[in-house]
Amino acid sequence: MLDQKLVRNELAFVAERQQVRNLEIDQKQFSDLEARRRQVQQHCEDLQAKRNASSKAIGQAKAKGEDAQPILDEVAKLGDSLKSAEADLAQVQQELSELLLGMPNLVDDSVPKGTSEDDNVEVRKVGTPREFNYEPLDHVDIGARNASLDFETAAKLTGSRFAVMRGEMAQLHRALVQFMLDTHTREHGYTEINVPAIVNQDSLRGTGQLPKFEEDLFKVIADNDYYLIPTSEVPVTNTVRDSILDATELPIRYTCHSMCFRSEAGSYGRDTRGLIRQHQFEKVEMVHVVKPDDSWQALEDMTSHAEQILKKLELPYRVVVLCGGDIGFSAAKTYDIEVWLPAQNTYREISSCSNCTDFQARRMQARFRNPETRKNELVHTLNGSGLAVGRTLVAVLENYQQEDGSVAVPTVLQPYMHGQKSILEKGD
Repeated sequence: MLDQKLVRNELAFVAERQQVRNLEIDQKQFSDLEARRRQVQQHCEDLQAKRNASSKAIGQAKAKGEDAQPILDEVAKLGDSLKSAEADLAQVQQELSELLLGMPNLVDDSVPKGTSEDDNVEVRKVGTPREFNYEPLDHVDIGARNASLDFETAAKLTGSRFAVMRGEMAQLHRALVQFMLDTHTREHGYTEINVPAIVNQDSLRGTGQLPKFEEDLFKVIADNDYYLIPTSEVPVTNTVRDSILDATELPIRYTCHSMCFRSEAGSYGRDTRGLIRQHQFEKVEMVHVVKPDDSWQALEDMTSHAEQILKKLELPYRVVVLCGGDIGFSAAKTYDIEVWLPAQNTYREISSCSNCTDFQARRMQARFRNPETRKNELVHTLNGSGLAVGRTLVAVLENYQQEDGSVAVPTVLQPYMHGQKSILEKGD
């Protein structure tokens, strides 16, 4: 959530920054609500002052032996008026809060303008796509051998956009998870954490999924406030909600493997084939909680940690900075990492790494004690995929496929596959 004082005092600046997102802020709506808040708040303060003065007069009247009943009646009326005014103030403050909760983070000055992913700006490209002397298969056709990657059975069990993995395919998927976790914990200094896959509304509100994006979530039961997590960013980041951290506890670096669940309400018809866009998928997440001065370097570090996974897997990829029209609600700046998929002859997103500055922290009231100012200040939060496991599996299957239909196992994954150098060999 944006700082209400910032919006109040620099509304034109806030509106200008939101235009980078192609979003027009209703400045009049906010200004009118703010003017009403000031008016009602002043009325409350005036009534409180009058009631205090009258209450003092009661004692003075009694001390003089005078009849205090008229003053008592006046205090009672003032009390009723104050209760009504306080209810009005609570209402206008609620309206302001709802307006602010629906307002996205301010993008950083370095974020380019644009309307869609077509306007994202390439930062770097790493690795050279493999040249095939045959038409490369996509991961769906590769996984069809022995029903290793089975969408028909998943559709029978649940519905569309789910998958069943068998045998070596399931083992390779699990190997990717363990490889990612080991790399982040042993080489990048993360602490592994395991969190619930179900969260409450406060958690989703804290990281910005609610109230604006409820349609993209799976609610557990209609009459409670539990939701399946869209990403472990939600519970992991919320571990510091309503906390005041000591400065020595920062930075916090967590990595977490979890199931993720998304209804994909806004992407109907896109990527319906295969694993690219599933309702249930797995990710290894990275979350940083840092001091404000450290968050921009943390974004570069986190992005490099995600890149290291792809470098170790020897998968070609590129890094782009998202434009204002494509960046997420809570992010001030985001790098997308896109891996090369031969069957699509293009790069596809496999990780997003975002600096959310103090936007989530303000919603969560996540703070730290600044030893320099001796004040409690908001932390900065960052999150990124390190990586999306299913999409990494897709990239491995397509980039390491062999002409006979088998798939070579990347060298770094072979220890996790008991030394196995290929899967889906003929006759398996």
